[in-house]
Amino acid sequence: MLGKLLRLTLAVALFAGPALADPADTVAVYTPVRPVTDTYHGVSVSDPYRWLEDGKDQQVVDWTAAENARTRATLDALKTREPIKRELTRLIGASSPSWSDLQARGSYVFALYNDPARQQPSLVTLNAAADPASRRTLLDPNLIDPTGLTAIDWFVASPDGRYVAVSLSKGGSEDGTLHIYVAATGAEAGEPIPRVQYPTGGGSLAWTRDGRGFWYTRYPGEEAPPAERHFNMQVYFHLLGADWRGDALALGARDGLERVSEVFLDNRYAQGEALASVQRGDGGQWAHYVLRPGQPPLQVSAYADRIVYATIGPDDALYAVSRAGALNGKVVKLGGVSTLRPGASLATAPVIVPESDAAILTDGAAFGRPDLTLDARHLIVRDIIGGPNRLRVFDHQGRLLYTLPLPEVAANGEAEPLANHDVLYDVSTYLRPRYFLRWTPATGRVVEAGLAGPSPIDFSDIEVIRAEATSADGTKVPLSIIRRKGQPQNGKAPALLYGYGGFGLSQSPSFLGAMRRIWLDAGGVYAVANIRGGAEFGERWHQDGMLTRKQNVFNDFAAAGDYLVKAGYASHDKLAIMGGSNGGLLMGATLTQRPDLAHAVVSSVGIYDMLRLEQDPNGAFNVSEYGSIADPEQFKALYAYSPYQHVRMGTGYPAVLLMAGANDGRVNPMQSRKFAAILQAQSGSGLPVLLRTSATSGHGIGSAEAERIEQQTDELAFLFDQLNVGYPPGTPVAQPFTPPPLPKLPHRRRTHHHAAAAAKPAAPPAKPGAPAAQPTKKITTTPLPPAKKPAAPK
Repeated sequence: MLGKLLRLTLAVALFAGPALADPADTVAVYTPVRPVTDTYHGVSVSDPYRWLEDGKDQQVVDWTAAENARTRATLDALKTREPIKRELTRLIGASSPSWSDLQARGSYVFALYNDPARQQPSLVTLNAAADPASRRTLLDPNLIDPTGLTAIDWFVASPDGRYVAVSLSKGGSEDGTLHIYVAATGAEAGEPIPRVQYPTGGGSLAWTRDGRGFWYTRYPGEEAPPAERHFNMQVYFHLLGADWRGDALALGARDGLERVSEVFLDNRYAQGEALASVQRGDGGQWAHYVLRPGQPPLQVSAYADRIVYATIGPDDALYAVSRAGALNGKVVKLGGVSTLRPGASLATAPVIVPESDAAILTDGAAFGRPDLTLDARHLIVRDIIGGPNRLRVFDHQGRLLYTLPLPEVAANGEAEPLANHDVLYDVSTYLRPRYFLRWTPATGRVVEAGLAGPSPIDFSDIEVIRAEATSADGTKVPLSIIRRKGQPQNGKAPALLYGYGGFGLSQSPSFLGAMRRIWLDAGGVYAVANIRGGAEFGERWHQDGMLTRKQNVFNDFAAAGDYLVKAGYASHDKLAIMGGSNGGLLMGATLTQRPDLAHAVVSSVGIYDMLRLEQDPNGAFNVSEYGSIADPEQFKALYAYSPYQHVRMGTGYPAVLLMAGANDGRVNPMQSRKFAAILQAQSGSGLPVLLRTSATSGHGIGSAEAERIEQQTDELAFLFDQLNVGYPPGTPVAQPFTPPPLPKLPHRRRTHHHAAAAAKPAAPPAKPGAPAAQPTKKITTTPLPPAKKPAAPK
């Protein structure tokens, strides 16, 4: 606990005079209360720290600097921090490079190549067979910007492989500018195009079949008021060599695009048309348009049709995932795209793959990857069953041919057909770094593709256990529990529980990496909860954790934490919880509703004041997931769980480390500022509440490797200190350290950390008492699972 290793007693009252001359001398920060009252549907709500919302105000800049100084002084004093950083740096630096986002085009396979020795991944080409020995660097952001702050947002290669379009942004901002490069030489072709990518709606591009032009997304410039420049995404058509300022509008408001439309463009199979998939905000409602050069767009589905993904296949047919009457998804097919006329609709297309007990994954838009993969003969469908994935292979008529081999607890993110008809697909597990398998359809053979190297991080001593917790309404919630083999279940181990629970994004297995290896080496247990709001069991699982049902997410997570305690994996005093973004909201709701659940919380780039979310550009895009304060019933639900409004004076809250990025365009860092201020003022536990704001990062996407190491070091040092864990393993545990207290208010009442909250949140808390432990299943997981021969065609 950040308590007695260091005594720094200097408290500075901000804003009584000029800006602080030396913020490094400041530890305890006084935050004035300047309440503003709003009325929503007859309900008056006081906001004591509204003034912290304006990040450009000099007083807020000074306050943030003082908070950072306090956090740095606290964390840097911990004896575990430097050993942790050394080990993290060693393990990450010794790791083999990894590959992602494979695109086979022309005579090349394009890919992102992440070398741990470099700050940012680079864009490389391989030969058509994807031989790693043929790797050639096409674009290295580390050479463009030696500071490591320039990142590749996304790239799209032309069908013939002659060109590649790349969005580049700086400082984690995701504010992207488009560059076109010649694949053979790396030379830039033409003038960069600004405003093609932003965190609100993302960005996208699709080439014409001949590679001489492309459709692309662009946000408004000076023609729009500043407050509107991150809305109203439009699609333009560009011919290589032309001035982008004269590009023709291909799809826009005149065609039905809305203020919060998000457009994803696709022509990966080099047809004469492209497909524009338009999402209404972030809530999963989609409409689809066929785009033809020089012609009006042809709409082939509306939001009400429940077509959640579509692509134009190599056979001139539209393949789509429909949830109409099938929450787990079914695949429909509409032929003859090149001859489609107005009135053609995917809503009436015949079903070729019916709904099954597993849910078809449709999360590719969040990662810029397709949800269905096709080659000349095959259709590959990704399924999810509670978290782990399955890969089924059909012919173009929907006849099941194969189930591709995956380890028992594993995930797949991408599959890419090659020119020689082989298919590369990736495998992610908890215990081995991401790697690729090569499937040869002609023989059915599956072998490793060589796009992975040895890892210095060995998990052969680790086991993965699948278990279930019981939520407040009786719903069974799966979780993966990861620990050393043979570790006793006596409640004495430190445990870290991770969750997300939103936007239909599932928590599938992914490599634990250096940070979790250090945690496990110190005797820790790590757990991932597959709570509602994700899509682990299909769209119903998502719907049960969105809008007015969001409380289910928090109940599920609390049940998972209670399960870990009940089953002997941890005690409440040894339990920590972690989440980011929507998972940061989960952390805020959990610590305010169940302050007794965990002793420490690490929350990154989180949302805490749900009543002010819509004031920011990305908040408007989130309305379809969270709801709006303009709707009386949705306001009632938002107010019932909004963490900022449910911090209660004197309640014994856990120790909290809040992480924020100054350049975050997805979640305004003011959310973290306000939550830190109110927790610091009102927590009665005496445990620290720290705010760390990075000036060189945003939502975490595109952060430099050095910044990621610093963040992980701070998180581990904070957790080890709070849970009394020595490091390196075997080191005596130092007396925990708490930074100097904030100035006390006269009426402040202090209670023990595990005492009941002074005032219960309006949202219903989890049912009292821990749920009964459910049966567990140990997964026999080896670092190198052998590839299994696919089943013979039926």
